[in-house]
Amino acid sequence: MIVGTAGHIDHGKTALVKALTGVDADRLAEEKARGITIDLGFAYADLGGESIGFVDVPGHERLVHTMLAGAAGIDLALLVVAADDGVMPQTREHLAILDLLGLKRGVVAMTKVDLADADRRLAVEAEIRALLAGSGLAAVRIVPVSALTGEGIAELSALLRAEAAGVARPERERLFRLAVDRSFTLGGVGTVVTGTVLGGAARVGDHVVVSPSGLTARLRAIHAQNKASESGHAGQRCALNLAGEGVTKEAIARGDVVLDPALHAPTVRIDARLDVLAGEPKPIGTWFPARLHAHAVEAGARIVPLGPAIGPGETGLVQLVLDRPIAAAVGDRFILRDVSASRTIGGGRFLDLRAPARRRGTPERLALLKAAGSPDPVAALRGQLAVGPVELAAFLRDRCLPAAGEAALCREAGAERLAGWAVGVGQMRGLRQALLTRLGEFHADNPDLAGLGREKLRLGLTPRLPGAAFLALLRQEAEAGRIALDGAFLRLPGHAVQLTPQDQALFDRIHPRLLGETRFRPPRVRDFATALGVDEKIVRRVLKLAQKLGLTDQIAHDHFFAREVTREMAGIILAIAAQAEDGWFTAPAFRDRVENGRKVAIEILDFFDRLGVTLRRGDLRRINPHRIDLFVDPGAG
Repeated sequence: MIVGTAGHIDHGKTALVKALTGVDADRLAEEKARGITIDLGFAYADLGGESIGFVDVPGHERLVHTMLAGAAGIDLALLVVAADDGVMPQTREHLAILDLLGLKRGVVAMTKVDLADADRRLAVEAEIRALLAGSGLAAVRIVPVSALTGEGIAELSALLRAEAAGVARPERERLFRLAVDRSFTLGGVGTVVTGTVLGGAARVGDHVVVSPSGLTARLRAIHAQNKASESGHAGQRCALNLAGEGVTKEAIARGDVVLDPALHAPTVRIDARLDVLAGEPKPIGTWFPARLHAHAVEAGARIVPLGPAIGPGETGLVQLVLDRPIAAAVGDRFILRDVSASRTIGGGRFLDLRAPARRRGTPERLALLKAAGSPDPVAALRGQLAVGPVELAAFLRDRCLPAAGEAALCREAGAERLAGWAVGVGQMRGLRQALLTRLGEFHADNPDLAGLGREKLRLGLTPRLPGAAFLALLRQEAEAGRIALDGAFLRLPGHAVQLTPQDQALFDRIHPRLLGETRFRPPRVRDFATALGVDEKIVRRVLKLAQKLGLTDQIAHDHFFAREVTREMAGIILAIAAQAEDGWFTAPAFRDRVENGRKVAIEILDFFDRLGVTLRRGDLRRINPHRIDLFVDPGAG
């Protein structure tokens, strides 16, 4: 269990920690000289077999930002109020911060009781109870203690031991994260970082990433709760000895997060729920400046309400636009302070780490954020599925969930998986039926057309699937025999457009001439008209009709290629791009492969450019992975 102190300056927090652990948490010479805590202090104690870590925070109003770095990730708050002073300004602010962080486990230590008589003790206890009323710590015990005489220390120690025994650790099922609060170098050891493990577990030898910088490292050694260990897990304070290229104490700072490589995805734009403190002097409007504190990180932020301005004592949805990337997770608690660091504005919980810059306050977005607020991943996924498809990799990563649990999560939430996306089972049934209905209507209205454009159909269905998921759905339906795929077009299996006997007879004479050795430079319309003794207009009409049937493609004006040849050329382009450096290839490379003239080779490449199959930059081209499947299945073979 991790215990964090809180309270006004000079109320005896450090002395109390020393009385409980035997360790002076003040590390700095200046702290010892001035008799006040300036930076975070740490101590550990085995209280009846329970290993408890203590984070001692400064109480000065100018050091609240340091207190915030230590308060994040604690399991229990040890609120300290001196019997001689009573409740003071930082007592109130620290309690407000603990409340915003969602802490409901705590103990109040009424210190320096050796300086107060019975009446004074009763008065301060009543003052403390009045302060706690309405907060998450309203029902906690108040223990009178004196670090000088030892009064109440045994009772407080027993209470902490009992609390430690009841701490649950659901975060241990998640991937590893440690919020760094110190980084330093030890002689003969190397770079060491310390912090609280927020979730999951790590073992010596594991590879990790320092986020948001992306620095990679290996865990050379671990100290958990101040003892050498092979592993560290959620709820422990750990020191990690990191090894790797570029891993120095200067490269890692307070606020960084050491995490499982799968979780590295920094963000600068976060949607969140914000609770504004009742004492905030003015409403929170658009682009309100603030300082964001989340775990040990501090960053500048602009607040954008996703509805009307949020007044004092009110709660609302906001978007936080940060001045630099941070590592975070959905569900993390945060605190906002004013830019002058003189007061706490409010706090809340992160809901979406991939917030959009536009259309951020639409009804769909608000519904999505409402669903994201559930701490239960199954309930959150089920609620988001009601709004639309959910990208599973991002959903799992941003909640620190292992990918191995994807199938079970979808099953419990009632979702079907499609190319990395989750779609509600009921929505999938509706989509399949709508797909067949829409194709049937299209064939009835357009009996002379071979099929409906794939992208047009995707945009017309609700919910609108991402391209990869829609393609996966189409392949499922095609394999089941319910639809037929023809490049970029779709049709029902029973639908077929046929040429008239006269047109079919002419096409049968043309088609062989589109194949063979000259297939990459077939005759043009006028050449066919001359060779076959048929009017150019008739040849052109038949070839255009054949194009509608998916038999030909008009590469350039009056220059038609057989569809199977178009597919073959797309495969050649895919092969050339695979062999080219960085995937960029030149027109001469294609020309040489098809043994064609430059003009025709350029016309063919321009055709693929128009369809978006290739992307052009000057004289270079590369494959567009989102469009190559118009003619080639990139996953085949």
